[in-house]
Amino acid sequence: MPTSDRSYRDLREHVEALDREGLLVTVDAPIDKDSEMHPLVRWQFRGGIPEADRKAFLFTNITDGKGRHYDIPVVVGAMAASPAIYAAGMRVAPEEIGAKWNDALTHPIDPRPVNTGACQEVVLTGDDLMGEGKGLDALPIPVSTPGFDSAPTLSATNCVTRDPETGVQNMGTYRAALKAPDRLVVRMATRVGGAGGYQHWQKYKERGEEMPCAIVLGCPPPVAFMGPQKLPIDMDELAIAGGLAGEPINVVKAATVDLLVPAEAEVVLEGMIDPQFTEPEGPFGESHGHVALEEMNMPMRITAITRKKAPIIPSYISQVAPSESSVMKRVAYEPLFLSHLRETLGVASVEKVALHEPLTGLLRVTIVTMARNAPKTEVWRALYGAASFKGDCGKIVFAVNGDIDPDNADAILWALAYRHNPAEDVEVLRHRGQGHGPKREHAGEEDATLLIDATMKSDMPPLALPAEQHMAHAKELWERLGLPALRPESPWYGYSLGDWSEAWQAAADRAAAGEYLENGKRTRQRQQRNLIPETSVRDVEEGWD
Repeated sequence: MPTSDRSYRDLREHVEALDREGLLVTVDAPIDKDSEMHPLVRWQFRGGIPEADRKAFLFTNITDGKGRHYDIPVVVGAMAASPAIYAAGMRVAPEEIGAKWNDALTHPIDPRPVNTGACQEVVLTGDDLMGEGKGLDALPIPVSTPGFDSAPTLSATNCVTRDPETGVQNMGTYRAALKAPDRLVVRMATRVGGAGGYQHWQKYKERGEEMPCAIVLGCPPPVAFMGPQKLPIDMDELAIAGGLAGEPINVVKAATVDLLVPAEAEVVLEGMIDPQFTEPEGPFGESHGHVALEEMNMPMRITAITRKKAPIIPSYISQVAPSESSVMKRVAYEPLFLSHLRETLGVASVEKVALHEPLTGLLRVTIVTMARNAPKTEVWRALYGAASFKGDCGKIVFAVNGDIDPDNADAILWALAYRHNPAEDVEVLRHRGQGHGPKREHAGEEDATLLIDATMKSDMPPLALPAEQHMAHAKELWERLGLPALRPESPWYGYSLGDWSEAWQAAADRAAAGEYLENGKRTRQRQQRNLIPETSVRDVEEGWD
């Protein structure tokens, strides 16, 4: 359990909590970190397993491609294999995650410096970092995309750097490929609106100085969640992490670089980045769903490895979404989008914002759910606002109504097919950067944004499925008959979309009760002469409803 000077959990305590809650699979059988570990966990994202049934995996018996054994366990999926796991790390119910983020952003708590930390129970420097089987080579870092990646790569990182001018620290999640026992290569995003660490690197390059860097592995969950989060460049993520934890995060000065690191971290890799040099890094399977090809990135010379006596090393499942990293970003980003549209822009008719996850990885397709009968001007304010909120999000932005499940591509296509007019309900915004993806901005290439209003412009007839009570009853019958387990897909029952009268509902109720003959008597009384078939009753009858 947490020590007396903190109530937030460290990574091991979080893993133990996941185990108690039935959210952890422990694998004691030998697993090759280079070719088996990530593919095994990947199957729960590509094998038709419902999101709610995904687990974290703790590997205790790790080997590598050469048959070497490691005495440090690795946990994969422990931060966000599912929203339930993420919520366990936040220590709230899944539906409370958005409110918890908003409260942390508005009520940050500065970190608390301490003299010693568990992350420095073991300190390795000098000769302990040199040679095969030592330094970085002693850590069981998995290959994330076997068959395409060129190196074991740190994915669950919190990379700490400091602005040499303001002194404000930045903490981001950047991948880092192992190259030697005392060297790795870090990739900090260079795109427009990119990483704070990269902006620090530029400043050190202009000053002709090396940049201190600390790569933290296995932070307490409130800290780990900060890495993928996109905050203003001059905001210290550790203060927001304190807001999430409800108390200051303990930090300790690194052993060989002038940076503060989380005191309860599992492992800290300290070193210097010489901005005068770059080194080939990659290929690596990226979160945009394509393999990032080899590029020149930042070599980091390791000056120390500090760790707990018995650490756990985390690794994120990333690459093709859905993945752990996409879940982590989604549950954090969507509340921020909603708050921006509703609170900052004042578009009160926005009910929800969803970032499409499978394959597109959140950054390309945004779905804004609008209230029924929202004014057209508000629909378009919401579309423009969602498209501009984050520079790398929203290449395609849809507006839909609340009956459309944003996670159901078929439902989105249904809305597009019947609720929008391409001549009136589509706008294209030009001069957009490429953002995160298989194509880069280096050549100055531009992209564009497609905005689509697929909301209902007037009332429509009901969805043509049996009404909810009949489908629910039929589900009970299905289960009593012992038929295969159902996984209801939205929409699974019919509902009114406004164009539906009390008279029609009464007739439907009679038909469902076996009284169709009564309906026939009533319609016979309404027969008329000399009308063309398919004439609407509302065109020829007064008070038809």
